[in-house]
Amino acid sequence: MTTTPLLPEGFAELEPHVADWALPTRAERYAMRLSKNMEELGAFYDAIAPRAEEAITRLNGLDLDALPEPDLRLLRLLYSMIVVSYAVNVFEQPRIPDAGAAFFDTLVEPAV
Repeated sequence: MTTTPLLPEGFAELEPHVADWALPTRAERYAMRLSKNMEELGAFYDAIAPRAEEAITRLNGLDLDALPEPDLRLLRLLYSMIVVSYAVNVFEQPRIPDAGAAFFDTLVEPAV
């Protein structure tokens, strides 16, 4: 039995993160961040961050308006890494500190 890879060749070790983090919108990525504890966020960040430069280099060589699904998932993992990086490196918690009930929403998503 063969399975279709979820990510481009060379990024298979990141596939366990696809289900939770290859999300299409910023709102979904932020909601996922809020649903995770710091251990889970740190594990995701620690898996993705060392591969970010390589992933960016790969994606820079492609037409972002016509990405194959595996590459689109990789791009979405990078977007999620950015959302998670604030929790891991700045806030040290999933929520934005001292923000009370405030919430921000994106009216327009990037085209990709």
